[in-house]
Amino acid sequence: MDGDLEVDDVFHLLQNQRRRYALQYLQMADSDTVKMRDLAEKVAAWEHDTTVELLSSKQRQRVYIPLYQNHLPKLAEEGVIDYQQSRGVVTRLDGADQLDDHLPDAVEEEPEEVETVWPHYYLATAGLGSVLLAGTLTDTFLFAAVPGAVAGGVVLATVALVALLQAATGDDSY
Repeated sequence: MDGDLEVDDVFHLLQNQRRRYALQYLQMADSDTVKMRDLAEKVAAWEHDTTVELLSSKQRQRVYIPLYQNHLPKLAEEGVIDYQQSRGVVTRLDGADQLDDHLPDAVEEEPEEVETVWPHYYLATAGLGSVLLAGTLTDTFLFAAVPGAVAGGVVLATVALVALLQAATGDDSY
């Protein structure tokens, strides 16, 4: 479409959060042309308030498909972007400039990382394990029926589980 967008068209295009995110991504991109996959991943990360690296494949897919089938073609119909589905690329066109003033301030590039403090998990595991072992060794009311070997196994398994969780997250900080 050539020329200015009608007010109703502007509101219609911007009524959907995914289209606003897509336009914001294109506005922030270093290049006018981006890969559709990169755009979809960033939109999914913004929607889920996480990083691209932490997205699940299901989260990616739930954003990718509607963008691919609906939202990007709608923006292309209005002359805001050039969307080449077969090549998987999206190009911001001059028509997008008409929407920039109506977009919210730029989305944070990455959300604040929530730091997992693994020593706290290990300390809690050690503390609860100590209570369990002490209770079984002294035949304390709640723990009298638990053999010491079982209690030791539970403590060992819990420490191993915390270590596996830390390894699975790829967090090697201590």
